[in-house]
Amino acid sequence: MKGLNLLFAFLGGAAVGAVAGILFAPEKGSDMRARICKMLHDKGIHLKKEEMEQLVDQIAEEVKGVK
Repeated sequence: MKGLNLLFAFLGGAAVGAVAGILFAPEKGSDMRARICKMLHDKGIHLKKEEMEQLVDQIAEEVKGVK
């Protein structure tokens, strides 16, 4: 059980790091959203435009809180 928690913590940290890197990259918002959407689509996760925008906004707020 402890190993599983460690794995989830590592994967969660990696995901937050990847998202932070994407959010701080000097790209237009529409390009960033398209890039995130493509990454999710490649992983089999399909979101509608509104859901994608909410996800990006939520991640951006989380990253701002980390600064």
